Amino acid sequence: MKNAIALFIGLVLSASSLGAASNTKELEKATDVLSDIMRAPDRGIPSDLLAKAVCVGVVPSELKVAFGIGGTFGHGVLVCRRGGDGAWGAPSMFTLGGASVGFQIGGEATDLVFLVTNPDGAKKLLQDSVRLGADISAAAGPVGRSASGATDVQLRAEILSYSRSRGLFAGVSLNGAVLKQDHDENARLYGRPLSAKDILIRGEVATPPAARPLDHLLMRYAPRGGAPFAV
Repeated sequence: MKNAIALFIGLVLSASSLGAASNTKELEKATDVLSDIMRAPDRGIPSDLLAKAVCVGVVPSELKVAFGIGGTFGHGVLVCRRGGDGAWGAPSMFTLGGASVGFQIGGEATDLVFLVTNPDGAKKLLQDSVRLGADISAAAGPVGRSASGATDVQLRAEILSYSRSRGLFAGVSLNGAVLKQDHDENARLYGRPLSAKDILIRGEVATPPAARPLDHLLMRYAPRGGAPFAV
């Protein structure tokens, strides 16, 4: 019996360790993706839009699978400004999935980045499951140093999204994709159950060490901005 209990405890600790390592890797990849994108301002996210954002989401290497009916699935990281207009805070984990119909053969890994442009959009996004373009307005984001060329649709959208594949960075529509909060991964990251609202809106946890490089990167490119969350 004692041996069985010891084995069980060992398995639990091992699973917890693997989960923490997985989250650390995901946060590292998200930081690398955003860093690479921001190094090319002429072909990156407009600085004024990044400053306006209350939250930023990154899905590193979203997996695209296609054979007649294309599908996408990826794990992502979402960070928000504390209070909506303060310093960048602790991350919340999510999944992003969708489907597209068409004659497609092959697979491709794509990095995705999106900006949440206002507090109302952030609160909608933090539901357990939200369909982009239906439950929350979304549009392909403009590319360049500034948002001067953005259309009215882009400026009104609650989410602006971008993709990077094979070195090409461009605005991409995520309409129809479903974003779900990853409660299991958040529990592994923080050691206890927490909702996305607890992490991103209420600020109940400190930024874990693995997420600090991502926060520092966002502070470098968008130290001030956003808009306060309504109490």
